[in-house]
Amino acid sequence: MGKDTVADIITSIRNADMNRKGMVQISSTSINENIVKILLREGFIKNVRKHCENDKSFLVLTLRHRRKGKGSYKNILNLKQISRTGLRIYSNYQRIPRILGGVGIVILSTSQGIMTDREARSEGIGGEVLCYIW
Repeated sequence: MGKDTVADIITSIRNADMNRKGMVQISSTSINENIVKILLREGFIKNVRKHCENDKSFLVLTLRHRRKGKGSYKNILNLKQISRTGLRIYSNYQRIPRILGGVGIVILSTSQGIMTDREARSEGIGGEVLCYIW
């Protein structure tokens, strides 16, 4: 795992979803826990549990899959990292993008914590655009 925890969580979830893995294990940090809470609340993942092993804690995510036809699976998660270590992208609350006309969500890091685009618009605050999920 690198130093960019948001990129690590997005890559781990995307790879597990593409390979039809039912579960993925990610490191447990406060940023990762907040992002996972949003994913769970919005229905993009089924379940989350915390696992401790050798003084290190991990989050074990159970992914959600959809069947498409006979036996084939359709990926349910599409994740795209926006803000990176070398290029931070900020947005005020009026210019927060809408993903697929409001079907997808934007995860923002604001002064009041990590939240979705809908919550940030209703609070009237902007922040750093971390990722898009649809």
